[in-house]
Amino acid sequence: MLVKLNGDDNLAGGLTLEDALFAARALDQEGIDAIEVSGGTPASGDLAPVRQGISTREQEAYNLPMAYRIKEAVSCPVMVVGGLRSFEVIEGIVRRGEADYISMSRPFIREPELVRRWEKGDEARATCISCNGCFKPGLKEGQIYCVVNKIERENKGMSL
Repeated sequence: MLVKLNGDDNLAGGLTLEDALFAARALDQEGIDAIEVSGGTPASGDLAPVRQGISTREQEAYNLPMAYRIKEAVSCPVMVVGGLRSFEVIEGIVRRGEADYISMSRPFIREPELVRRWEKGDEARATCISCNGCFKPGLKEGQIYCVVNKIERENKGMSL
């Protein structure tokens, strides 16, 4: 069983990292298989769980400090999610032992073959521009897709 755990709600009076560490230790003692560390809530402003404009390596892995603290406190595998776009950043996190696994969503919505591309040696960063447009169709149409890809396909069809 995998548990997704907020490392911090990033809100006054919300869950703190100390609370998350307590919960992670208790889950670990109960034999949880892994913990995925996220952070923030929709009310957390700039520190919300789904951030826009991830365009530099420095903006990536924004939940890593919390995930690493939790990893130090438990024996089960720890996953980190949050703005991961660059193979170099991802590989470094795992190589350095800062997290056991990486969790990604939006880059795979934009680029479903991303892992295969990286395996073939093209380690350019994911093409996801972190616009969060992929979530709107899910709410309105019942399916998630990359709106940037859709616009590019439509524009390409118009230019033929």
